[in-house]
Amino acid sequence: MSERALGGALVSNIEVTATTVQRGDVIQLGGHACRVRDLFQLPQGAKQLLFEPGELLTIHTRTRLVAARPLRGR
Repeated sequence: MSERALGGALVSNIEVTATTVQRGDVIQLGGHACRVRDLFQLPQGAKQLLFEPGELLTIHTRTRLVAARPLRGR
């Protein structure tokens, strides 16, 4: 399913994990939309996400989050 968000860009809401999260994904945390600026691989498949405002979030292999991902090539 796709929607218009993020300044009119077409996005798709998807479930992401430590394996599938990407730079540019927008994740709702505490009622705030946070865009992933960078990712750091950690031991045992975990990842640390760096968001644009500078916050960090560590997710583990079993963590499931819903993200809005901008659709590319449309």
